[in-house]
Amino acid sequence: MSEKSNDTPQADGSSQTGPAASSAGRPVTSPYDSPTTQMPKPDLHKDIPRTDDDLGLDPEVPTASAAQTEGGGDAGYGYASIPPAAAASAGAVRLQRRNREPRRGTLDLGLFVLRLVVGYTFIYHGLQKLTGWFHGPGLDGTKTMMESGGWDYPALATALVIAGELGGGILLVLGLATPLAAGAVLATILNAWMFKQGLVPGFQYNASTPTGVELDSILVGASLAIILTGPGRWSLDRARGWATRPAWGSGTVVLLAVAAAIATFWFLHGGNPLKGIGPF
Repeated sequence: MSEKSNDTPQADGSSQTGPAASSAGRPVTSPYDSPTTQMPKPDLHKDIPRTDDDLGLDPEVPTASAAQTEGGGDAGYGYASIPPAAAASAGAVRLQRRNREPRRGTLDLGLFVLRLVVGYTFIYHGLQKLTGWFHGPGLDGTKTMMESGGWDYPALATALVIAGELGGGILLVLGLATPLAAGAVLATILNAWMFKQGLVPGFQYNASTPTGVELDSILVGASLAIILTGPGRWSLDRARGWATRPAWGSGTVVLLAVAAAIATFWFLHGGNPLKGIGPF
């Protein structure tokens, strides 16, 4: 058997005897051809490219001086990539103030008790006039009482007093729409105060006579306190600003309630409710 030829065909049709050779005449070998062959050691003294210019790159990011020149901004902030934080909104500022509020102690509990006492008092009197419960006059008896008391439109007067007492009292107990609820009961009790005060000359601040305004005066002060202090956090209005931090709106509600009481009394009853008090 003849030995296998080791000739390698060439591009020009000729053949080359022996192992494959490079263009320089040296055999083309690989480290994997022989386990003893070693990889060439790198030249540690050769310069390694370290900058964009050495690598031949052209970066699009401007230099710090160029950014400052183009932007015209502060030299100390010219190359920053993070923009300044936007100003906080008014709602966020209010929320931060609310979170920083000191402990209120028993203040909310006290306001809750005040609302219950005032609210249930008005609910009690409103149910007396509407349903006749608790030995009340009922709807017909209330109309007769208003007519005999000198009210020109007894049906309208009855509807207004029941709505103010019953509706305002329920909202006060719940702590819902508290400024309007307290304003409604304030206007209602002011009408009762003016009506009793106008029956007999002199200041009727006593509880021993039917014309005494002592209880009415206490309810007026309590209603004013709720408007000016807010219902507190034990209420359905706890997320509202007026619940813990009432401001100028409370004064507006007070003025509107007083104006509504005076206008209602003047239109439906007439006369001077301050008769017998000082120069009146």
